[in-house]
Amino acid sequence: MPTLETIRDYIRWGASQFSEAELFYGHGTATAIDDAAALVLHSLHLPYDLAECYFSSKLTQAECDKITHLISRRVNERIPSAYLMQEAVFAGLTFYVDQRVLVPRSPFAELIQEQFSPWVDPDQVHKILDLCTGSACIAIACAYAFPDAQVDAVDLSTDALEVAKINLGKHKLEEQLTLYQSDLFTALPAQKYDLIVSNPPYVAISEWEQLPDEFHAEPEMGFTGGESGLDLVIKILVDAAEYLTEQGILIIEVGSSAETLQKQFSNIPFYWLDFERGGDGVFLLTAEQVFTFNEQFKKAMG
Repeated sequence: MPTLETIRDYIRWGASQFSEAELFYGHGTATAIDDAAALVLHSLHLPYDLAECYFSSKLTQAECDKITHLISRRVNERIPSAYLMQEAVFAGLTFYVDQRVLVPRSPFAELIQEQFSPWVDPDQVHKILDLCTGSACIAIACAYAFPDAQVDAVDLSTDALEVAKINLGKHKLEEQLTLYQSDLFTALPAQKYDLIVSNPPYVAISEWEQLPDEFHAEPEMGFTGGESGLDLVIKILVDAAEYLTEQGILIIEVGSSAETLQKQFSNIPFYWLDFERGGDGVFLLTAEQVFTFNEQFKKAMG
């Protein structure tokens, strides 16, 4: 491609290719230009916040070939760019990802970077539990945010835990963070947590079937939560009562199933969190609320 020479050229060309192919974004990037920039800069081993003056730099033929190959794969295979790069950024941290886990993109990042203010006193957070940890991005970000706390991270998927182990080693947090293979709480030792967080599978099966191709490149196990989308969410609400400290809090992301949850439990005062950087469908309950409404959650589980 003799007309393409610079970093800027390839970002522009990639964005045009993506727009023409009508790709879907939302796995860490929001637009065709963002997606193309991420691929190009990653290919060149350059930071995502590269100074403007470098964008006119000319590329070698080998660099051009590498970028062209990745952009072609993004168009033809319609998989998220994070999988092509085997890298995703979450809460300002870099994580290894592949198709064994969902691409990190939860609004939890904003909560973690703010140490869940004003909901907890950071000095009083000693034990944290992350359910359905996937790549362990939420658990690891929590470990950075609360360096004196012990963090447990749970997933049922053997594949996901293999990726989580890679990230645990990458961030050298083996002494602070423990991984468990468990169906939610079932394999955990009896203990109490000051903070329980979860981004569980919450998409209704019918909704998942209609999602763009990029989502179907991700593991279905990380998405679907039964016919209503709430099967795992309700299990967490039931069992969390046994694992929260008296002053503990529970925060769960339910995304597109937020309306369904609120309708099913219309009398329960879920506190829906707001995010400055975008995102919704995340609620908070105090330990007292989890205890108070526990029988109602149990009846819903059947």
